[in-house]
Amino acid sequence: MAEQEVVLLDFWVSMFGMRVRIALDEKGIKYEYKEQDLFDKGPLLLQMNPIHKKIPVLIHNGKPICESLIILQYIDEVWPDKAPLLPSDPYQRAQARFWADFIDKKVYDVGEKIWSTNGEEREAGKKDFFETFKTLEGELGEKTYFGGERFGFVDVTLMGFYSRFYAYEIFGNFSIEAECPKLIAWANRCLQRESVAKAIVDEKKVYEFLISLRKRLGIE
Repeated sequence: MAEQEVVLLDFWVSMFGMRVRIALDEKGIKYEYKEQDLFDKGPLLLQMNPIHKKIPVLIHNGKPICESLIILQYIDEVWPDKAPLLPSDPYQRAQARFWADFIDKKVYDVGEKIWSTNGEEREAGKKDFFETFKTLEGELGEKTYFGGERFGFVDVTLMGFYSRFYAYEIFGNFSIEAECPKLIAWANRCLQRESVAKAIVDEKKVYEFLISLRKRLGIE
């Protein structure tokens, strides 16, 4: 059994950390949450993730696991008995990893273009944003979740970004639901899950944080 010490180093607004919180709660794993100051990184974070010096970091029995997608896979392998995240079929498992990687590389990038830029740069970013989101909506299709009827790896990966949807819409002056209604319907289904509702930070607080971050970064 893996019922030992589990600690999560995280930052409240991190979409990557929210993923890990969802996964831990889906599986009913008890853990200690340790909030980190990303503007003044403490010795524990630097010790546990000396390469990237980033959150989230999962510490299991004193051993650190870094990078959120790797953490999700680790959680699924160590605690396989409840709420499996990845499919058992090798091909389907590979597909889930592909789409999770797509989300990490594309959704993060296009989202950054929306909230951290201005003017023409932001307008140009909108095209990439909706191309990315419509690609995801196409993959979702008519399924309940990305993997079918079971909430899983890709859903957890993308729902971490949900807390920023409101900020994307305000900064970009658009409606995600108007362009991608199936994706928003999917998100609303996910929010009915206790693990998701508990992990997702209030979207208006996230928007306020991004405004303060823009000021900190000197973006006018």
